[in-house]
Amino acid sequence: MSKTRRDSKGRAFRKGEGCRKDGLYRYTYTEPSGKRRSIYAKDLPELREKEKQLQRDSLNGLDIYLRSQADINFTFDRYISTKRNLRVTTATTYRYTYDRYVRNGFGKRKIAEVRYSEVLLFYQSILRSGLSLSTLDNIHTVLYPTFQMAVRDMIIRANPAEGAMAEVKKSSKKESGIRHALTYEQEEAFLNYIENNPDELRWVPLFNVMFGTGCRVGEIIGLCWSDLDFENNSISIRRSLSYCARYDRGRRSEYVVSEPKTESGIRTIPMLKKVREALLTEKKNQMAFGYRCYQKIGEVSGFVFCNRYGKVLNLSGINKVIHRIVDDYNDKEIVAAKKEHRDPLIIPQFSCHVTRHTFCSRLCENETNIKVIQDVMGHKDIQTTLGIYAEVSEKKKQESFLQLNDKKVL
Repeated sequence: MSKTRRDSKGRAFRKGEGCRKDGLYRYTYTEPSGKRRSIYAKDLPELREKEKQLQRDSLNGLDIYLRSQADINFTFDRYISTKRNLRVTTATTYRYTYDRYVRNGFGKRKIAEVRYSEVLLFYQSILRSGLSLSTLDNIHTVLYPTFQMAVRDMIIRANPAEGAMAEVKKSSKKESGIRHALTYEQEEAFLNYIENNPDELRWVPLFNVMFGTGCRVGEIIGLCWSDLDFENNSISIRRSLSYCARYDRGRRSEYVVSEPKTESGIRTIPMLKKVREALLTEKKNQMAFGYRCYQKIGEVSGFVFCNRYGKVLNLSGINKVIHRIVDDYNDKEIVAAKKEHRDPLIIPQFSCHVTRHTFCSRLCENETNIKVIQDVMGHKDIQTTLGIYAEVSEKKKQESFLQLNDKKVL
């Protein structure tokens, strides 16, 4: 009969328990996957509390997952915990999308019981609720890899989301949320309006840079004076700035500096004349009126654009400015057109990203080398560039044939 092991206070150890020479208590156990693990505590009661929690977690967690009894929520949480290399903003977007659209409903289904038809019906219900194909695509982006991880872990045999998104797109009459560029006339009307409106002059440099570089808004607000080379007329895109909830910090929202959206996003953009003038104007204004961005985010400081309080700009704030300016312009344009007996030039409401799409369209109209366009835009996938190029080319084709009709040469 083996002798019962005890600690220095005479307390008997249970199976797996022990005490190290430094006095730290240890409990060693084997995961369902076969891997050995240990937990530690300063005293035996604390260790046993940890053992109890471990048992509760085991009953509700991994062993249930391995027995194919876990729900989709558990599987997603397990999947997202493995994605250590995700940008903070990407991880936040994934969690937000899942929590808002999946967790409290479809996410409670046991993953082993989900079939392709159920995923298809769930996707169709999302569209029937009034959400766009773009939103559904975001949902699919988090659900598909969650199921795929379960396939690789041999929890399920096949991915029930395989082909579901393609089927919904084929049968749906909804548009996929393509952002259409502003026409040349609309772009000029917007810029001319703020340049000739004293109340909007402070926004002239920002929007000239946005329309003149095609940068993502995060790249624009993350732009620092050190990124500008006025001697060689170039702009280095090195980072992106965003304001998002940090799930690793109790969902507290804060500014986050990260690399651009893709590896190809790190690039150098030639500085157009109007962009150079806009940046020099901003610099001159800051010196004349004694303001600049005082905010430091991480190790980065010296941001080009800021608000009246010396803080960096944010996406929602810029979008609100755009919407206000467009509303003001349209109201005045309708009155002016009526007085002048002409059709008004209406600017559609647009978001920050449309300035990027507009620049890309102008570039496609004047540049035939697709690789040049891809490099300037920082597109990771050439298909993104080709899609915009094809849209612009189709429009130019229609215009060419209309001109032929007018000339009556055929």
